[in-house]
Amino acid sequence: MRKLKQLPKFKNEQEEASFWQSHDSVAYVNWSNAKRTIFPNLKPTSRSVPLRLTVFLLERLKFLANKKQIPYQSLLKIYLQERVEKELSVK
Repeated sequence: MRKLKQLPKFKNEQEEASFWQSHDSVAYVNWSNAKRTIFPNLKPTSRSVPLRLTVFLLERLKFLANKKQIPYQSLLKIYLQERVEKELSVK
């Protein structure tokens, strides 16, 4: 069994992310001891973005959201996610 390298101490998350972009975790972690886990309450980080919609489009979106009994912002996120997944799956 090979000896694992010592993980450096990171000043912040950005420094750690930069480190892992240029290093292989196999040299630092014994993956044979790893266990699968689930983080059921983990929510993806979100960011507000300015978005201008025509009044007509916004009203139609609100109408559809009302029919589905969900907030229109949630419906918009669903539609965007579905479309992005569709575009990325096309080869």
